[in-house]
Amino acid sequence: MDAQTGLTWDVAEWIGRQRELPAELDRHLRRMTLDAVAGMVASSVGPVSGAVAKHASALYPGDEVTAIGHGPASVLGAALVNGTSGHGIESDEGYTPGSMHPTSVVLPTVFALGQSLRADARTVRVAAATGMELACRLAAAGHPATRNRHFHNTPLAGVFGATAAAAVLRGLSVAETANALGIAGSHAGGLFEFLGDSAEVKRFHPGKAARDGIAAADLAAAGLTGPTTVLEGTDGYFAAFAGPEGEAWFPGRIRDGLGENWVLLNTYVKPYPCCRHLHGAIDGALELRHEHKLDPAEIAAVRVETFPIAARHNGTDLDTILQAQLSLPYTVAVALARGAVTLTDFDAAARSDVDVRALMDRIAVSVDPKADTDYPRAGRPARTTVELRDGGELTTWVQHPYGEPANPLSDDALEAKVRGLCEPVIGARATAELVDAVRRFDDLGFLVEADHAIRATAALPTT
Repeated sequence: MDAQTGLTWDVAEWIGRQRELPAELDRHLRRMTLDAVAGMVASSVGPVSGAVAKHASALYPGDEVTAIGHGPASVLGAALVNGTSGHGIESDEGYTPGSMHPTSVVLPTVFALGQSLRADARTVRVAAATGMELACRLAAAGHPATRNRHFHNTPLAGVFGATAAAAVLRGLSVAETANALGIAGSHAGGLFEFLGDSAEVKRFHPGKAARDGIAAADLAAAGLTGPTTVLEGTDGYFAAFAGPEGEAWFPGRIRDGLGENWVLLNTYVKPYPCCRHLHGAIDGALELRHEHKLDPAEIAAVRVETFPIAARHNGTDLDTILQAQLSLPYTVAVALARGAVTLTDFDAAARSDVDVRALMDRIAVSVDPKADTDYPRAGRPARTTVELRDGGELTTWVQHPYGEPANPLSDDALEAKVRGLCEPVIGARATAELVDAVRRFDDLGFLVEADHAIRATAALPTT
């Protein structure tokens, strides 16, 4: 196989051609950035972000760029911290066909490297869109085979997106970009074993991928070579992480429309800060509660029927926030009991609520054949059925959870989400200023502004 005619080389050539974004995509990118930065702000004050910031400060010292909420940092350190924060409270958007979260990997990459290189805002936005587009396409090309092999698609495919974004910012040649992608393949990884005991390393995965993508581009620029058939090769990315071409991975999902149609426009926004696989059932529970004015005391049992990957999230241990955020029975119980699912529903007091736990114990989760067939190409379906104590039964089917392109959040709804995440951390005025700055996206000054607002608020005396 000629390395310069293969899939990896084609992708490298496409990366090198990116100069401008269509207006619709540029607007969508600003929405994605606003959603992502809000999550970083809210997560930055948590213990996981703090632990990673401590690690980054010790091993990646520097002060040329911004780690949101943690002050000046090195390029690699900021990418690591902001990537962790971006995924830290399960609020980040995603791409259903690839089951991955592109912003939490790629935006920390362009934030850190863009600040360091003093790149203009247009180039930063082009780099971000390019990296996220590639990450989405690579994830979709191998999903669900990669997930069924126990890999976390966000860092797995995300490191290539981070590398692509870094290549745009650094102005790498096609050959250098192909080598950078080859180097990135040696960084690809992320295991789903964190589900077993809800290990917080999950939060770290995007930060790791952002850091490694920057390193891959830098190493290629310095002259290190990587396999320029890394995607399609016999021992390459898809062979290792997915399986046989045409059975487990599909190159058409990468090539088809590349350079013409942006799949990035089809990302979703999360209305609830928990695993996206749970959202269809949550939507159904909220719909039934509000439409029928359900009293939780009237509920005898609940059945949730959904696709297999979602059905695996049926844990009922609630010792940690992450366990609750990955629990379909808990989140559906919260939706039925409280009529909403918000960030405070995952704190210790909320998880200990006797009534919610009792309702959770009456929820059964199983696989629905149609949902299995439809996911991931035709939605994230779930059927939610409530059995009433008087013998009645209420049911609803959600094909596309709220926030998907087919069922989108409005700009106003997105801003309300942002205010809900940021105002408890930095206050209403700073939040409004942040919203305005990110929507303009005419420079990266909003990173410094957000960081200052978080640290200034943290320094205020408590009463």
